[in-house]
Amino acid sequence: MSVVLDLADIQGNILEAYPKQGYFKGRTILLNIGGDSKTSRAANGRHFVTRLLPRVTTALAGASASDAVQPPAIAVNIAFTFYGLLMLGVPTRTLRGLPDEFIDGMAARARMLGDDFSGDHWQDGWDTVWQNKGKPPEAAVHILIVLNQHYTASAADLDATTEAIVALAAENGVSVLAGHNPPGKEQTLYQDITALFDANGKPTPKEHFGFSDGISDPVFEGQYPADRLQNAAIGQGAVDGNGVWRALAAGEFLLGYPDEAQEIPGSAMPLAFSRNGTFMAYRKLHENVGAWNKFIGEQAEKFAAFRGIPVDVARETLLAKMAGRWSDGVPLMKAKDYAEWQAFNEKFPVDSPERERELVDFTYRKDIDGEQCPMTSHTRRVNTRDALDPWVQTDPKQASGSVLNNRRRILRRGLPYGSSDPEATDDGDHGIVMLVVCSSLARQFEFVQQQWIHYGLDANAGNDTCPIVGNHSQGDARNGPKAKFVVPSEQDSGKPPYIAEGLPQFVETRGGEYFFVPSLTALRMIGMGTVDPT
Repeated sequence: MSVVLDLADIQGNILEAYPKQGYFKGRTILLNIGGDSKTSRAANGRHFVTRLLPRVTTALAGASASDAVQPPAIAVNIAFTFYGLLMLGVPTRTLRGLPDEFIDGMAARARMLGDDFSGDHWQDGWDTVWQNKGKPPEAAVHILIVLNQHYTASAADLDATTEAIVALAAENGVSVLAGHNPPGKEQTLYQDITALFDANGKPTPKEHFGFSDGISDPVFEGQYPADRLQNAAIGQGAVDGNGVWRALAAGEFLLGYPDEAQEIPGSAMPLAFSRNGTFMAYRKLHENVGAWNKFIGEQAEKFAAFRGIPVDVARETLLAKMAGRWSDGVPLMKAKDYAEWQAFNEKFPVDSPERERELVDFTYRKDIDGEQCPMTSHTRRVNTRDALDPWVQTDPKQASGSVLNNRRRILRRGLPYGSSDPEATDDGDHGIVMLVVCSSLARQFEFVQQQWIHYGLDANAGNDTCPIVGNHSQGDARNGPKAKFVVPSEQDSGKPPYIAEGLPQFVETRGGEYFFVPSLTALRMIGMGTVDPT
């Protein structure tokens, strides 16, 4: 039986990423619920939520053009921290039904996430607004507002919506928390986010290291109409041992639905409070563009000499081996070397109808050893597809496909922030505001972060971490030998692998938190103070 989702009850940016709907710029606003008592804080917060509710954008905005609902110029969405729900007066019985990791909050999970890698003072580099150590719950971040600007709207429209929401908050005792920069830098009121635009002013899928991003995204039941779902699931859903794709279970990304274990997990009661909601990890990730460009430039020279190839070919090849895709998103499993990459682009040029499918429709069963696409490459780590299937080599008839990967998938939302160029330094303000959406922050997001990004066991690489977003030891006593990345050679080539040693820290966490993204039904319940868990 197919799953039919209530689009009017699900917030926008969950079923489909806003950039795919024409939203290329945005802004995040962090709010604190004020008041001189527990009762007044709850009343203030509820009034604000109730009055904001008509502005909240639902999944209907992402429906097809044939539907009557037109996308808003500025999409508005809202989410709450655990302390935010506490300040709103959500009943204790409901709160204790929320997951432990959400109650703990992101900072308390630093060891698991690898955020404390730099040492005891790891949080000193976080943006001021996220430095909550020693602060009481009343002073913490309570509410996240995410605004996304449609390409038909202007910056003035975004500013006007911001001003209206900030004014609405002030009228109800809710204040803006400034500080979207580390201490010592300008403490801005908001975090602006934007796609990177090319020289002609056209938005691109690029991020600051030059890779095309956001290509692969899970497809799940109910996400698309039945006549589109099966086709959309190819390369994006779950794959069985015979290479047949299907959509993932809706419960992996939305609460209140069966998940890949074919069960509806326990959740905060009443069910109407949780159903059609989800959880989100807000991560501000700073990209050290200067260190990246310097390292890649130096390694390209060495790799070129090692392989006897031109430097420009060596550079692109090294980038592809680190990412698992060529810089324009073409998978290594579709083009194993530079020549095949060029041939792929000739056969499937940009904007051709076949290209989108070709970029995602592949598995790793023919590259179990990672000769073509390194097992330690970024994309192979975060979406293992069928690479962990234990039966592929020993008994292909029992192959189970992506079964060990299906419960670790995440929806990646968000946009880059700041600007950069070839001369950019690490001190610049540039990176990605990543919004990770999933039903279980522990089983999905935290597992991928801890086991697949910051550890190499499942990639048969010991303690080697992700070469792009992983933590990279600089050879100090605390973290062990210098980080490295190994580029395998073809087994019959007679050549040794290339080892790029001394990877700098390319990505640093600048803050973040765990949020609950309620349904519209739950928002009404919260606003009216009628959450009844009995």
